[in-house]
Amino acid sequence: MGRLTAIVLGSAAGGAYPQWNCRCPVCQLAWSGDPRVRARTQCSLAVSSGNGRWMLLNASPDIGAQIRNNHALHPHEGLRGSPIYAVVLTGGEIDQIAGLLTLRESTAFSLYATPATHAAVASNAMFDALASVSRRAVNPGETFTLDGGIAVSMFTVPGKVPLYLEREKTEISHESAANVGLELQREGARLVFIPGAADVTPELRARLERADVVLFDGTLFTDDEMLRTGTGKKTGRRMGHMPIDGKDGSLAALEGLAARRFYIHINNTNPVHVAGSPERRKVEAAGWQVAEDGMEIVV
Repeated sequence: MGRLTAIVLGSAAGGAYPQWNCRCPVCQLAWSGDPRVRARTQCSLAVSSGNGRWMLLNASPDIGAQIRNNHALHPHEGLRGSPIYAVVLTGGEIDQIAGLLTLRESTAFSLYATPATHAAVASNAMFDALASVSRRAVNPGETFTLDGGIAVSMFTVPGKVPLYLEREKTEISHESAANVGLELQREGARLVFIPGAADVTPELRARLERADVVLFDGTLFTDDEMLRTGTGKKTGRRMGHMPIDGKDGSLAALEGLAARRFYIHINNTNPVHVAGSPERRKVEAAGWQVAEDGMEIVV
């Protein structure tokens, strides 16, 4: 057991893979049972110091199935209870918060998020059902310590507000408390989780250079991917996600990082889902891995 242990509960973007209503070329492979692809649920991590207690990074709509699929998260003692003691949110998108409603059955845990994300959650009366949850507001730049001596820092990442909060003019690549990354540290080990990034600033690059493990936004391989496949009307950057490929993509921006690097939050249209594809080979040749559900990462 390392200083930090992370389980990838879900590695896909919103809608999961294959997406329930999609027959894009990449989804068709999954529907046909092609062995080169694996189904993925929506993005979430579980992290522990090795003491049997776990925090969740984001609560995806698939969190119930993710808990059932991972024995470490099963209730082990008493009539009711859970080894999950905290949920830390990187934003208020539906695929980051909808799973909170699955965790409403009167078992206490703490919910950490920026004031902006807490406000987004509180604006929907359905989340009043979380009566046993302690809501803790954390400003970007602040660090708090959780079970097992895990220090968690929130920091702003270029992005945008959740889709359902967009107005006529939405700022893209804007750094605010609506979109944050998380840095987890314990006994010198550093893990950084950034499921949504519209750009890599010099400050962000410097932070990632200090990390042992980086899980970074791999939503789309190319910026125009959804336009070309006919699955959407927005570029990746318009959705708040920089592409993997291209001169201004994350492969180029993060070239040379020493950390173990994983792409996560992968859209259903992204061909890196396909083992052996040119796109998968390109990211692997650059030193990246494509995160998969159930993957355990020990730091």
